Amino acid sequence: MIIRVELGSNSYDITLEHGLISHIAELINTQRRVLIVTDEGVPSRYAEQIASQCAYPETAVIPQGEKSKTLDTYSLLLKRMLDCGFNRGDCVIAVGGGVVGDLSGFAAACYMRGVDFYNVPTTLLSQVDSSVGGKTAVNFGGIKNIVGVFSQPKAVLIDPDVLESLPPRQFSSGMAEAIKMSLTSDPELFELIASGTGSELDRIIAGAIKIKRDVVQRDEREGGLRRILNFGHTIGHGIESAEQPNGLYHGECVALGMLPMCSEAVRGELIPVLRKYSLPVEYHGDLDAIFSAVQHDKKSGSDGVTVVTVPRIGEFEMHEETHSELMKRLEMFA
Repeated sequence: MIIRVELGSNSYDITLEHGLISHIAELINTQRRVLIVTDEGVPSRYAEQIASQCAYPETAVIPQGEKSKTLDTYSLLLKRMLDCGFNRGDCVIAVGGGVVGDLSGFAAACYMRGVDFYNVPTTLLSQVDSSVGGKTAVNFGGIKNIVGVFSQPKAVLIDPDVLESLPPRQFSSGMAEAIKMSLTSDPELFELIASGTGSELDRIIAGAIKIKRDVVQRDEREGGLRRILNFGHTIGHGIESAEQPNGLYHGECVALGMLPMCSEAVRGELIPVLRKYSLPVEYHGDLDAIFSAVQHDKKSGSDGVTVVTVPRIGEFEMHEETHSELMKRLEMFA
């Protein structure tokens, strides 16, 4: 399946195909210098399969997790390209989850003012969300994704077979992002996720991608509509910052972050679905630390923050709330 993202000169294809990694050279130009960026948690065979199809491969393996999403690691990738003589005709391929994709995409966007970047997401979360849309960034000063650029990939290459090696908790984390998409935009997708038995995974991945594709095509740089993709993230990112460095996974934080932003009726339908996928529905951490992180969020202004709420499944509302109003929402966890 090919899902086209139409963004003028920045347009690209998202290819969803079982076994894709084994013949990636048929889909992209690998007859040049290629920096393959992966992490220690990704089975090495995926990067090795891709490297075997490249004329001049270089592989960078970074430590697993958010601790690698820093300017220091970004600098190491730039130095690797410089030391290996990369030029503007060469490329970077990310083989991993959201951290690898965001970090290597940022490095590719900045090296020589931009080299080709290809994303091969290996987690469900990155397949349904972070690999699509062109957001690249690193964390800085304890704030998630605060330094980065919008830079679209040349292609996104999704092989669902790689999910067979994904730990159950990582799989659940990815389902949180698919649930997020469905809640704001597609009640049928929500029902598929709620009632699914596992055989529908390709349909869930494609459904979530199409929602994000449609939003990004209308608002590439988050000037308006694209903010609906932040549903669950305002509070979720606050929880994630408060839980650093070894706390909850991103999708688990998004799952918690959605709950205060739903109507009571939607919350009643959402909680059983989160439980079905082993996602948290209660939080007993430091609410003041979350609130402090939210105030530093990119969506936050001096008087408040833009929030996305879901009054009914498949519908959303976007509006400004004061910090005190947002703190009241957090009190549901008290």
